[in-house]
Amino acid sequence: MEINKVAVIGGGTMGNGIAHVFAMSGFEVNLVELNKTLLDKAIGTISKNLDRQIKKETISENDKKEILQRINPVEGINNTPSNTDLVVEAIIENKKAKLDIFNTLQPLIKSDSIFASNTSSISITELSVSARPDKFIGMHFMNPVPVMKLVELIRGYSTSDETFNTVKELSAKLGKIPVEVFDYPGFIANRILMPMINEAIFALMEGVASKEDIDTVMKLGMNHPMGPLTLADFIGLDVCLAILEVLYTGFNDPKYRPCPLLKKMVAAKKFGRKSGEGFFNYE
Repeated sequence: MEINKVAVIGGGTMGNGIAHVFAMSGFEVNLVELNKTLLDKAIGTISKNLDRQIKKETISENDKKEILQRINPVEGINNTPSNTDLVVEAIIENKKAKLDIFNTLQPLIKSDSIFASNTSSISITELSVSARPDKFIGMHFMNPVPVMKLVELIRGYSTSDETFNTVKELSAKLGKIPVEVFDYPGFIANRILMPMINEAIFALMEGVASKEDIDTVMKLGMNHPMGPLTLADFIGLDVCLAILEVLYTGFNDPKYRPCPLLKKMVAAKKFGRKSGEGFFNYE
């Protein structure tokens, strides 16, 4: 199947990055959001990120203009064009919300289109029951999407070889390196990353070291580009908690139990960079 027209559902941190990459690779993109305010914010973010690329001389001003012209803002999920070849869902990490999206899109989008979810931990098999299981796949991009090369391609129980191979070839066209992963909670990236972040939060809660020193140990001792607490703030503490809860429930294993400090911070709406405060202050 040839992919030409793409719909990205959700214009947040991941969604606008995914739309950016598709448009930069020459695809027509319908960026779908709830309202004009959110669409304007998403397009504004893409424009700023393109400006950064201009400063680095990786694209030109004319390239930016052409990329933005390929992105069509769409207000409301029910207005998603039916002739879409690929739908990429990139909304919040909530199973019910994602199922609602796919249930709504199923009768609207042509039957031979592929549905993909950018979920970072939720079962692709469980999401695929809402729509065309053989044409359903996980397409987990890394943040920030225009910069990071990896994309995890997750096979659901019924994902066909044709669907997988189509999306694998597509990922290469986007300049990404696709890695095949089977459908287990957290896949590979977050199954390994989130327990590390969670353990760093436990170490902070137990007074083993200060937040600065915990991050310094991992940067200087393990050569990580940023410490686990800074990374948690970057990802979003609410997202980290949601992923850990999927791991904890999915494996029924206490080693994935979310740290009480993480739960307390999320309850206090200290989400990290996006809220202005997490383990560190960004205001």
